[in-house]
Amino acid sequence: MKVNRPIRPIKKKVPVIQTQTDEAEQTPALPSAPATPTFKLQKLLAQKGLGSRREMEVLIASGTVSINGKTAVVGDRVGAHDLVRIGKRVIRLNLEESLPKVLLYHKPEGEIVSRDDPEGRPSVFDKLPHLRSSKWIAIGRLDFNTSGLLIFTTDGTLANRLMHPSFEVEREYAVRVLGELTPEQITQLTTGVMLADGPAAFSYLGEQGGEGINHWYRVILKEGKNREVRRMFEAVGLTVSRLMRVRFGPINLPPRIKRGQWLELDEKEIRRLLNLIA
Repeated sequence: MKVNRPIRPIKKKVPVIQTQTDEAEQTPALPSAPATPTFKLQKLLAQKGLGSRREMEVLIASGTVSINGKTAVVGDRVGAHDLVRIGKRVIRLNLEESLPKVLLYHKPEGEIVSRDDPEGRPSVFDKLPHLRSSKWIAIGRLDFNTSGLLIFTTDGTLANRLMHPSFEVEREYAVRVLGELTPEQITQLTTGVMLADGPAAFSYLGEQGGEGINHWYRVILKEGKNREVRRMFEAVGLTVSRLMRVRFGPINLPPRIKRGQWLELDEKEIRRLLNLIA
């Protein structure tokens, strides 16, 4: 079900981009034919939704991509009249400036973030609108039993910018645990606990109340290791009974999007997002 009324999950102001003009007098020149613009092949393939820019560089280096029948190399540029193929498949590239699609999805528990599952479990991709010439790329993942905000895009470069550990994009979660953290455990979780794949620490941990044996906490991470939040609480002796992602980078989970629903950002919201992460 599509939510038609636009929301504004990104609250920061968009920087005003001012263009500079050359006030110097220009010498009149005879008109000439405009040069045909060209673009880097790996960038266009990533924008097509075929993968991240790095993945496209690896694909090109493998020798399976051609331009006008000639094997492409990383760094090649293409224009409007070039024919690009991956194997025998013709890739139709949009060389005009265009914005990627960005979609927010409220994932319920009981869905996987994968197109293929040997167990045949429901997939988040089953709920998304169909795309003819590209595919949805999931920005980050959520476990089968975790709910909350998932972001999808058609632009591999944008997805990489939000997911790559070097950019330290914040992920915020609401966590319900069986029991209550002691001050010592809070210190452990915010200074660092050792997991099987290395140390991990919350950059923020705040109490959110609770009833009976259940207590809620709000936590923030700057990385996305597999089941990291659950494993961190397990490392101090507590079990997570419910986990929900409420924010990814500058985007909050809009309360109007109910579980299993999605919302596609409009042009203004997409430009604001691109400006914020530039």
